[in-house]
Amino acid sequence: MLNMVFLTDSWLTSFNHPGLCITMAMLLHYFLLAAFTWMFLESVHFYLALVKVFNVYVPKYILKCCIVGWGIPAIVITLVLIINKDFYGNGSLSESHPYRNFCWIQDNTVFYISVVAYFFLIFLMNTAMFITVLLQIHSVKTRTQKTSRFWKQ
Repeated sequence: MLNMVFLTDSWLTSFNHPGLCITMAMLLHYFLLAAFTWMFLESVHFYLALVKVFNVYVPKYILKCCIVGWGIPAIVITLVLIINKDFYGNGSLSESHPYRNFCWIQDNTVFYISVVAYFFLIFLMNTAMFITVLLQIHSVKTRTQKTSRFWKQ
């Protein structure tokens, strides 16, 4: 959906309909955040599969993942819309705006908080999960090598 909204965004901007532009910018923002959130959920699943291998039953795991994966971006979008729906739009109001033919977030502060900071937080958590998984794999490998040497002797 992110790709579809992204590809149709500039075409729909040409209709010069403010409501359509706000909707497209909001959908683009939502699906971008959802992609980041699902990327984080994949790293959590990776962690559960490789580090917490045994006794990891989580009741209604998929439902919880869906609530987090689709819900957190919806909360962010709702907050932005509650604060000011005019944060979304196209830059045709100002000639110097680089996104004149594209519906997106118009306020730099909102962009940096709701996209860049969100991505950075997800990136840090994914990096932490990845390092934890690598350390776990390394410790298993070390234990296996010690056991192998013991049996060879």
